[in-house]
Amino acid sequence: MLFPALGLALAGVCALVLTAEARPRGTQGTRFAALSGPVQADAPVAVAVKRQQVGDNTRLIFDLSREVGVSAFVLAGPDRVIVDLPEVNFQLDAMAGQPTAPERAKGKAKDAPKSTELISSFRFGHLGPGKSRVVIDLGAPAKIVKAFSEKMTDGDPAHLIIELAPTDAAQFAAAAAQAPRPTRVVTPDVPKKPEPPRIKAAQSDKPLVILDPGHGGVDTGAAGAFDSVEKHIVLDFAKELATKLEASGKVRVQLTRTSDVFVSLGGRVKLARDSGAGLFVSLHADSLREGGVAGATVYTVSDRASDREAARVAEQENQADANAGIEVAEDQSDVTDILFDLTRRETRAYSHVYARTLVNYWKVAGKLNKNPQRSAGFVVLKAPDVPSILLELGYLSSKQDAESLMSREWRDKTTNAVAQSIESFFAPRTPTKAEAAVGVDHNSTGTIAVRSENGASSSLRSIIP
Repeated sequence: MLFPALGLALAGVCALVLTAEARPRGTQGTRFAALSGPVQADAPVAVAVKRQQVGDNTRLIFDLSREVGVSAFVLAGPDRVIVDLPEVNFQLDAMAGQPTAPERAKGKAKDAPKSTELISSFRFGHLGPGKSRVVIDLGAPAKIVKAFSEKMTDGDPAHLIIELAPTDAAQFAAAAAQAPRPTRVVTPDVPKKPEPPRIKAAQSDKPLVILDPGHGGVDTGAAGAFDSVEKHIVLDFAKELATKLEASGKVRVQLTRTSDVFVSLGGRVKLARDSGAGLFVSLHADSLREGGVAGATVYTVSDRASDREAARVAEQENQADANAGIEVAEDQSDVTDILFDLTRRETRAYSHVYARTLVNYWKVAGKLNKNPQRSAGFVVLKAPDVPSILLELGYLSSKQDAESLMSREWRDKTTNAVAQSIESFFAPRTPTKAEAAVGVDHNSTGTIAVRSENGASSSLRSIIP
């Protein structure tokens, strides 16, 4: 597959409004989920959301253009309420349910008291074809009193109402244990036998590059200065990069998502493997409590993190599925198959070569972090047979980086650099000193071969035609 190119006030005389109604603000287009991708033409529209306190209970109320079916349950670790809906067009500020920047900084302080509010934050978005989801992060154990949609009177919006009440930890744990658990098991596929170099059909005679805009849908990712939201910034970057790569005619390109939709980490990896990709590039934008850290960083996968910062980033990015309310059971068994180990070793060598290539091209066009090449156990980079890197474009917590990431001029320069680095990676040539050090050879046909520890050369798959 090639790269494709009414808010009304809520009634409630006895209710105390805790937060202001969230409505679209047309001056900040990158903030709105509805602007990022297509939804069903007849999908109901959410135009406003607010929280209300009624006695000890807390309500989360969305204004909808019509009623929808609702299913709700709780999950533990972290404690959340999951509300499943048919596809909804959320015409809301993507960060409407998240703390403001000052609140986030205050909450991360070492001496910050733990929140006792039932709803500490919430997220919403497209989960998949015909599906949307609201995820409510709990500040204290809660039970679902009701979760339903109703039409009030003619001329008024329909309401999606989720009402929560305090409960104790034991009752919450019992409810979470009975909840439906759509579990995804991450299990590596062990090759049964070596694959010969692939002979590609005429219409597929170019290497395939998978661009992976991180987060999306219910998983917003990081937020920072100038109302910047990670999931929108990286999608814009991926689309522009894909356009340039396609225009060069040297590679084929596919995106893991082309709109504001959630894709699981395993789904991203599966797409790369099933399509026989020659390179997987995951795009992200980080955020820190400290605003002084800036610049791009390129990550590869490793069993042990290169440093504490790399470990923090990997832990944060690996939470994507949990942020969307998806339970993940990762296979912890050790794979000892010799062929699998050799394939994985070769793939990691390719990944390191491309990471170094990307750093060299990026430093001409944009700012690099002081330690620009790192490694850690990123789930999304664990395909054993697809060279994979994760590019953090910068830090949204840095005003300088956030301003750059939202700049068309910056995006034009840096996408040019990444496109050139990808084309260079696939170009047949004499190995550089760096490549020779990790045992990578480029033969005359463009096939990359990696020498094993005993010096023998092997090539289980051709990633270059």
